[in-house]
Amino acid sequence: MSTTGATADPLAALGALPGVPESVESVRKAVDRVYGHRIMRRRSPAITSEAALRGARGSAALSGADWALEEVRRRTDFGGDDEARVVGAALRLTAEAGQLLSIWRQSPLRVLARLHLVAAARDEDRVGRPRQAGEDVEEPLVELALPSAAEVSGRLEGLADLIIQGSSAPALVTAAVVHGELLALRPFTSHNGLIARTAERIVLIGSGLDPKAICPAEVGHAELGRAAYLAALEGYVSGTPDGVAAWIAHCGRAVELGARESTAVCEALQRGAA
Repeated sequence: MSTTGATADPLAALGALPGVPESVESVRKAVDRVYGHRIMRRRSPAITSEAALRGARGSAALSGADWALEEVRRRTDFGGDDEARVVGAALRLTAEAGQLLSIWRQSPLRVLARLHLVAAARDEDRVGRPRQAGEDVEEPLVELALPSAAEVSGRLEGLADLIIQGSSAPALVTAAVVHGELLALRPFTSHNGLIARTAERIVLIGSGLDPKAICPAEVGHAELGRAAYLAALEGYVSGTPDGVAAWIAHCGRAVELGARESTAVCEALQRGAA
């Protein structure tokens, strides 16, 4: 879907699509419930830390490294095989997201370049910049047609303009569009799925919807499954109102499931403190 158009605030227009207001309200209630949990008053840093770990695990699973949570928790070396490198990249990106909030609204393209550097963890010409004509993309789990480098450049600029200008759209809508655009474009030669989900996380935190980062949408995306994730993405890429609305609703459900996950963590901590 192109984010450019005649509408002064196209993201706000998406917020009015059928079913989207209901998704936005459902997400807000789910987030409010976990923030209202009494354990949050005493143990919010622990919830944030656990949500980060579980979010990274979920994002890695969607990129082909579906490790058990305890395996992610105990490992210290992520430089071995391909799956280990994916998990390591997901963990680094989750840790980096919180450091980039102040830059995102002023220079989102700079943040995306930084995320690619962090994910790739190597110094190569292709790292930290959008792909150029003729360069391959390593994203085997997304089989949608790959936009040209020229289209990527134009749509990234359009997306950056929307973020810098700001929008009256709900945070869920903005986060879903950022996520969908980046995954549809695959602007880098690698790690695009991980970066897209990290950018969604940055929007949800920076918007104030989830300021303590305790509602990891990545957990929900993984729980809903890769097939549903890719089917919803196809709807977004179609550009139809129904397809875009279904993608936003899918992202909303993912946030709700992330909130449910952290609620369960709160309950476990409360039982342990009782």
